[in-house]
Amino acid sequence: MRRFKDNALSLVFLVMFLLSLAGQALAGMLDYNERQLVRGGDPVSFGRYVFSSDYAANVAENWQSEYLQFFLFIMVTVWVVQRGSPESKEPGQEGAESDERQLVGRHAAPDSPACARAKGARLWLFSNSLGLVMGLIFLLSWGAQSVAGQSSYNSERLADLRDPVGWGAYVTSPDFWNRSLQNWQSELLAVLSMVVLSIYLRQRGSPESKPVGAPHSATGVQG
Repeated sequence: MRRFKDNALSLVFLVMFLLSLAGQALAGMLDYNERQLVRGGDPVSFGRYVFSSDYAANVAENWQSEYLQFFLFIMVTVWVVQRGSPESKEPGQEGAESDERQLVGRHAAPDSPACARAKGARLWLFSNSLGLVMGLIFLLSWGAQSVAGQSSYNSERLADLRDPVGWGAYVTSPDFWNRSLQNWQSELLAVLSMVVLSIYLRQRGSPESKPVGAPHSATGVQG
């Protein structure tokens, strides 16, 4: 029970993720089969749909925008601040910060990760590992979206008796960029809302909010 309690936040979001993924698959299958019937095609089973390019494109489309949001937020907040937001560092602390503040090298604490005591490339990689992994997942999921999206797009073109297009033509097409940008703008708006609203609004007990009684000008303070 202690292990479950210590990891409850991760487990709760994992369960919600799996449920929503399954729900998307079911709803997507029903929508896909409806379109198939309109075009005179045959409906597909649930198992076949979850391995289809239509489902893969929809999933990858959402994943890449989410990881783009995380990547940008992680990297931009290194250098840019917002006074009064708990999502920001204090003004004047812009940048990668000193070794002492970051607890690396000779300033590492007894319980610091071993990589924090390393030097050179190993320390650099560990110091930037979160941003690098988020950026890599974004690029991989965006690439997966382009491949699955091309296949799904060509299936629709063939159903309409039009010639399929190559990968290069698809990634420069309005369909690909419409799919990408409509997700990017929503993720960027969500980050903007969180940064600004958290200046003036509170959620008692949440680490994403300042303490209820903290002044609006308090920056980088979490409850």
